[in-house]
This record gives sequence, C-alpha cells and structure tokens, in this order.
Amino acid sequence: MAGEEDDKHARTEEPTARKLQKAREKGDVAVSRETGTMMMIVSLLLLTVFLMPQVAPPLAGVLARVFEAAGTAEIGEGPAGLRDIGIVSWTLMRGAGIVLAPVLGLFLFAAMIGVALQGDFVVSSERIRPKWSKLSPLGGFKRIFSADALVEFAKSVLKVLAIGVVAVWLAYLAVTGIWQSEGFLPEALAPYVQHYVALLLAVAAVFAVVVALADVIFKRIRWMAKQRMTVKEIRDEMKEQEGDPLIKGKRMEIRRRRARQRIAAAVPEATVVLTNPTHYAIALRYEPGEHGAPLCVAKGTDLMAAHIRRLAHDADVPVIENRPLARALYEVAEIDAVIPTEHWQAVAEVIRFVLDLRQNIRRKPPVGSNLRYD
Repeated sequence: MAGEEDDKHARTEEPTARKLQKAREKGDVAVSRETGTMMMIVSLLLLTVFLMPQVAPPLAGVLARVFEAAGTAEIGEGPAGLRDIGIVSWTLMRGAGIVLAPVLGLFLFAAMIGVALQGDFVVSSERIRPKWSKLSPLGGFKRIFSADALVEFAKSVLKVLAIGVVAVWLAYLAVTGIWQSEGFLPEALAPYVQHYVALLLAVAAVFAVVVALADVIFKRIRWMAKQRMTVKEIRDEMKEQEGDPLIKGKRMEIRRRRARQRIAAAVPEATVVLTNPTHYAIALRYEPGEHGAPLCVAKGTDLMAAHIRRLAHDADVPVIENRPLARALYEVAEIDAVIPTEHWQAVAEVIRFVLDLRQNIRRKPPVGSNLRYD
C-alpha cells in the first residue's frame, strides 16, 4: 500500500497526448454506466408516451388473431406437427416483429446515443483478452471491496431508494384516485395507469440525467488522474519519441563535422566569399565557360561564417564585405545550386571585380562592397 501511495504522489505531471492515445488503444477509457441507464429510462418514457398508444392496438390484434386461430388450428403428429407449430410460431413472430420494429429501433438509437455521450468510443482486443491475473481470488476480493466498487454500491442503493420513494408516492396517489372516483370505468384503467407510469418515468429520467452528468464528470476526472505521469515517465517518453539526448547530440556532432569537412573542401575552390561582415558568409564559385551562373558552394552564420572566412584567407580566396547582398543570398541561396536570378546583376559586378583582381587590374569595388584583408 505504501508503494502505491508513493507512486500516486509521484504522478504530478499531466498526461501527454501519446499517453492518452496509448490508453485508448488498450481500451482504457472513462466509461460511465449511468449514461446507459439514463438512455434506457428516457427510451421507456418515449415508448410509454408516444409509441405505446400506436403499438398497443396492432400488437393486441396480432395476439387476438393467434388466440382466435388456436381453437381451429390443426396440429399433426410427427414431422407434420412440428411443421404446423412452426407455421403458427412464424405467424406470431412476424406480426409481433413488424409491430415492435419501431420499439427495437428506439432502443438501438438510445444505446448509440448513450455511447456517443461519453465521448470516447474504442474497440480494443486488449479488453477481452484473457488474463490470468483476473483469476486470482485475492485480486477478485480487492476488486469487490475497492473504492470504485463501494462507490458504485452506494450509488445504486441511493438510486433505488430515491426512485422507490417516488414510485410508492405515485402508487399511493393512483390508488387513492381510483378509490375516490365514483364513476371509474374499467376501460379507463389503461390510460390511467399509463399516465402515472409516464409520470414516474419522467421523474426517473430527470433524476437519471443529473446522476449521469455527475458520473461522467467524476469518471473523467478519475480517469485523467489515473493517467497522470511521473517526471521520469515523461523523460522516457521524450527519449522514445526523439531519441536519447546523448545519441542525438552525437548525431548532431557528426553532422556538424561532415558539414565542416564539406566546407573545407568547397571554400578553397570558391571564386569569392561575401560577408555581412561577421554574421553571414556566402561562398560563391564561378568560372567563365564552366558555369552559366554563380553557384553557392557554402554558407553559414556566426561561428560557421568565421570558419568560412578563415578557410578563404588561408586559400587566398577574396573576401568581399557586402552586407545587404550577403544577407539576401543567405536567405534564398541553396548549397550546390545556382543563385536566384534576381541577384545575378549584383553578384556579376562582384565577380567581375574579383576576376579583374586575378589579372592585376586594380579598380574600386562595386558600390556597397569592400575588400577585406583581415
């Protein structure tokens, strides 16, 4: 018991969506039996008030025809007798089935509404799979005297007492009304009884709606409390979904190392490196006759930008500071792809300046650009 209490107090975190989904897949959902009881009572009320006056006369007619034919029906012996009994039975069942079809439809519709009102509808083989733990006498004893079982027992007793008191009171009023009536006729008995039965069902329906609403809320709160998680469970779930942080960190380090290796091979082959001047660095490659337009061979920000600048200086690749152009290219340029056409004009001026430097032609850099030597 102490272990269960400690585990209960350790579950301080709200359940995650994945935890709730797993519970539903196992068939573990908040289920209230009171919604079924409520819909049954409401169905009986609708049956008594609306369907019974329409169903009772045809049903009585079917039974009357069966009774009338009972005196004249001939039942043979042996197989012929069984066939005759089958014909009579089929006539009764077919007539009663046609008349009672709306009643069956009403109860089926009520059952579907009762399930829908609970919100969660799942079909899981986990709930019907045999479990040896359920055969344990000690486990059965604990379930019988558990808190949930005691709550259900107390709730059932209160419902029986409440409905019983109302039923006795209405029965007293009905009998008293018959005694005090001077001209009560036998043919008025059926509507009279129907009136008080409908009144009893109406009171029971109101009571059942209140109880069902309270029970659904209570079961939902208890279910959510049962699904609460410990901090360790949340961490384990995050590891399961996203991977172990140590492994994830190693993968990121491998990706960074591979990116550095690729940049180390690409930057020395670049034609020019554009900077912002410290936050962005874009390495472009263009050789006349080899490429139709400049290619972006590497790019990076902050530390990676500094690494690209160092590689460019070590390889004698010109580094040009052009803040708006470097930032704009970083946003749209893709690695190993031609730069967008809207930047061709500005990049062409920088490339022309770099090609002139290769031929020792000294001139001013393009507007907004500066040759960096640091």
